[in-house]
Amino acid sequence: MRFELKPSRKLALAIVAAHALAAGAVAIVLPGVAGIAIAAALAALGAIAAWNRALLGADRSVRAITVAGDQASVELANGERFAAAPGAHRHVNRFMVALPLGGRTILVTPDMLGRDSFRALRIWALWGKLPGVAGKQLGA
Repeated sequence: MRFELKPSRKLALAIVAAHALAAGAVAIVLPGVAGIAIAAALAALGAIAAWNRALLGADRSVRAITVAGDQASVELANGERFAAAPGAHRHVNRFMVALPLGGRTILVTPDMLGRDSFRALRIWALWGKLPGVAGKQLGA
């Protein structure tokens, strides 16, 4: 099954907000030029992370995940594809799926996929199998 990811504005906003809060905390704790410089760097890092991870704007952003059995392959925005076995430390809940694939962790939120696709990805992340219909149910 192939999961085509869409940009997530909600995730981008959360990333930028978290970095802005961290920048504000640094500016409060470390006054002066050094604090301002670090705060600006944190804010810039938040914008870059949102562009790469949530808005899928970079060449190395993950655009699609293809799963078959317990194996996965990842397609990047630049067209590069690579096979990746999922790591053991997956985090799955109704708000997100964090999948360690190919040396990086991919965060997928519900607005990056359709409702049914997100559910199928959650099931695959938990159990290593895609949801299906039993043969007896098909004949009914």
